[in-house]
Amino acid sequence: MSSPVKVLDFANPSIRTLHLTWVAFFITFVVWFSHAPLMAHIKEAFDLTNAQVKALLMLNVALTIPARIVVGMLVDRYGPRTVFSVLLIASSFFCWGFAFADSYETLALFRFLGGFVGAGFVIGIRMVSEWFPARQVGMAQGIYGGWGNFGSAAAAMSLPTVALLIGGDDGWRYAIAMAGLLAFCYGIFYFIKARNTPKGSTYFKPKRTGGLEVSSYRDLYFYIGMTIPLYLALALLTWRLSPTNLALLTETAVVSIYVILIALFIFQVSQIWKVNKDHLRTGVPEIEQYKFKQVAALDWAYFVTFGSELAVVSMLPLFFMETFELDAVKAGLLASGFAFMNLVARPSGGYFSDRFGRKRSLSFLIAGLAVGYLIMAQVDATWLIPLAVIATMCCSFFVQAGEGAVFAMVPLIKRRMTGQIAGMAGAFGNVGAVTYLTILSFVDASTFFTIIAASAAVCFVIVQFIDEPAGQMQEVLPDGTVQLIDVA
Repeated sequence: MSSPVKVLDFANPSIRTLHLTWVAFFITFVVWFSHAPLMAHIKEAFDLTNAQVKALLMLNVALTIPARIVVGMLVDRYGPRTVFSVLLIASSFFCWGFAFADSYETLALFRFLGGFVGAGFVIGIRMVSEWFPARQVGMAQGIYGGWGNFGSAAAAMSLPTVALLIGGDDGWRYAIAMAGLLAFCYGIFYFIKARNTPKGSTYFKPKRTGGLEVSSYRDLYFYIGMTIPLYLALALLTWRLSPTNLALLTETAVVSIYVILIALFIFQVSQIWKVNKDHLRTGVPEIEQYKFKQVAALDWAYFVTFGSELAVVSMLPLFFMETFELDAVKAGLLASGFAFMNLVARPSGGYFSDRFGRKRSLSFLIAGLAVGYLIMAQVDATWLIPLAVIATMCCSFFVQAGEGAVFAMVPLIKRRMTGQIAGMAGAFGNVGAVTYLTILSFVDASTFFTIIAASAAVCFVIVQFIDEPAGQMQEVLPDGTVQLIDVA
């Protein structure tokens, strides 16, 4: 039976850990998107073209795709306390490098490196799953994701004001640098205050690093196939930066990146085989088996939910400006409602999952998401603006509640690999954003929303193949003792 998470019960160590961790995630999003609200100042300072601005925005998400996979492995191996602290501290240096860059090339380099901080989300998924039981983990993950995700909106609201208060031509630089200082200080604070598990609990680690452990040869081939979209998304980003598009990269650089991506894919396949060959040959004990289809279905669900959110948030202000002939300030204010829903929608999606069942809740929310985008595809200049905003907010609720429902299920697959499973799902969210934004560059807004709705309908079918988590998952202690963990 589900039970609500009492967020004001600070005497409870689990609640204190939840607050410590969502604030850490919040700060990573402040740092990750610190440039966005100050882009007008940056454009003026460096006399950037529109193509160069677009290139910076794409570079900001490029590294996040592989980073979430890598960080997922690290957090399973070394624990969320250490990995989150190191990521926050490291991100501060990337932030300062961007803030005090003296050329476009330096800006581009540190914007690319800064994408690594976007992997912070993955770390807290493992941390929260260690501190909350199955009956509460959905809502707890929703609070973590929803409140932490609000960091991008907080950056948009606060950093321009900070830059204005500092004043001068370099006000934007010091505003961004202050975000880096916040990350540096909180990284140290988090390491001092956070703990990986409740007292007396065991932190289960994978037997091998380099890839997920799977339970059958069929799942091995399935897993390898599911890594291909990650490389295709990076190849797509490279193509967008090529001479035929934004022209940030030379033809030689583009070809070199393609070759590197192929080499990395071959290397990753070799690592996956290295991790799995021995136990697949001898046979995986039944108590350690899980179905990879659970991971794959959640990956595609996050592709549609978080991927569409990132894409829509980036185009919605311009959509309102052009559709209703509004100025930039009013359009931005109306469009911000989509992001603000995170505060309640993600926790609600997690609670629905705890209360009404994982598969049923996710199916319902993705169906609602599809209907929501179909309605948004009908919005045009004949609509009343309040009705358009209501349609946007309702669609946003289903999108972000769907994200909460996805990560309510992620910790219930295989505890010792929760970081890697979360990393893969998170990476697919970024793949979705790259895919949808590329589609947007070729079609109008109405067609764009319709395509998202169609992809959500396909995802709804995929989700029906998920098995509802039931009973207990098993993990083996170092001494060979089997520990049972409730997942229902």
